[in-house]
Amino acid sequence: MNEVSIIGLDLAKNIFQAHGAAGDGSVLFRRKLSRAQLLDFLSKQPPCIVAMEACASAHHWGRAIGSLGYEVRLIPPA
Repeated sequence: MNEVSIIGLDLAKNIFQAHGAAGDGSVLFRRKLSRAQLLDFLSKQPPCIVAMEACASAHHWGRAIGSLGYEVRLIPPA
């Protein structure tokens, strides 16, 4: 049960926070990533759901992450 089933991504200007969880909700990783590191890091993870808050840059990142085979879900900021 150590396979990532969802990655929560907090977008920011320069540093992003990635939080990986298994199907049972247990934390598998917490990583601080720069813009340059994000796509390289995700390309090494198994395809799963990536959830992020909908903001101005979320659509750009959603398209880039989706092209790696991930299912991207944008969550309203409420």
